[in-house]
Amino acid sequence: MLHEMINGEQINNIGRVDDREPGNLDQHNSSMLVALNDFYAAFNQRDVDKSISNWAPQNNVVMCNPMGGIRRGIASIQEGYQTIMQGDTKVYVEFYDYELLETDTISYVAGRERGYARRGTEQVELDIRTSRIFQQLGGLWKQVHHHGSMTDPTALQQYQEFLKATA
Repeated sequence: MLHEMINGEQINNIGRVDDREPGNLDQHNSSMLVALNDFYAAFNQRDVDKSISNWAPQNNVVMCNPMGGIRRGIASIQEGYQTIMQGDTKVYVEFYDYELLETDTISYVAGRERGYARRGTEQVELDIRTSRIFQQLGGLWKQVHHHGSMTDPTALQQYQEFLKATA
């Protein structure tokens, strides 16, 4: 796990420097933080399959995010990731300033994501409040819920328009 100073305060940071190849991500994610880190590594490497494998393969999983709206079920979530990851726009986020609660069967993390959406020389900065819920299934931590909200409504509109221009 990385540590970074922001405004003189040390924060925990996931997803910023994780150069593991998606094929080498930990298949035995015994801790929720391993599963969380695996997700950000796969997302930032634009690997749809590895991003989806981080989720519970169920129809009752839910993702609510700035571009995809509310997506219910693993197939809809996969479609959302394909839209984001397979276009001309590179979206990169790092997770930081978070709180974690981990129990034996269900865990959640709430914090912030910062990053960018970049296409060519154009770039939109991202500042997102986010939460993720994981459930222990078959000995592995799997995402069952994600919610993300842009901090600034103007930035939300700018990000949505930016991504739609590549669709």
